[in-house]
Amino acid sequence: MRPISVLLADDQPMIRTGFRFILEAEADIRVVGEAADGQEAVEETRRLAPDVVLMDIRMPRMDGVEATRLIAESGLSSRVIILTTFDLDQHVVDALRAGASSFLVKDGPADSLVAAIRTVAAGDAVLAPRVTRRLLARFAGMPSETAPPVPPQLDILTGREVDVLRTLARGLSNAEIAAELGVGETTVKTHIGHILDKFHLRDRVQAVILAYDSGLVAPHTAHRPDRG
Repeated sequence: MRPISVLLADDQPMIRTGFRFILEAEADIRVVGEAADGQEAVEETRRLAPDVVLMDIRMPRMDGVEATRLIAESGLSSRVIILTTFDLDQHVVDALRAGASSFLVKDGPADSLVAAIRTVAAGDAVLAPRVTRRLLARFAGMPSETAPPVPPQLDILTGREVDVLRTLARGLSNAEIAAELGVGETTVKTHIGHILDKFHLRDRVQAVILAYDSGLVAPHTAHRPDRG
């Protein structure tokens, strides 16, 4: 199989060198280029079309949020993983809104970086349930004791697709959604695919943000015990 191609975008050369050292030890990952700021990251993404861009969120000339937005709007298949020093600050939220598929803290373990690249390159998003709750609380309005009604902007979804979107917004995996709704995992994947297609979304993260932005779910209804 073709190795996963990765572009490193960070204004600190030592950080880029460290990531390159980690990634080039993996047989299925190849670093194809580097960028020292957001503008260069966009240019190199257009030139190299990497599978994954590791994007620092704070860079000169153009920050990682704007660079992510331009890459997402360009129609390129490259997916962005945001690199941040601070866990889930407002810049990270903005980057996920802009089209990032995941975010990682820079001082996290190397195996998490490698796993995230493989997951995102395969077309999925990396967002653990506990992170989902913290992230989505930023988007939602006042807590509600009952599930809010389906907002008009989601009228193009079927009833079952709405059910899947609600459970997806709670951070459930495909297997957990299937068990809760009493359907097969393949059916869940099909419904998620339809949701993404109908709203032209890149991945699950964008679908979750849609659920909260539209008012379909609120923090209280999204709560579930933290399983780590």
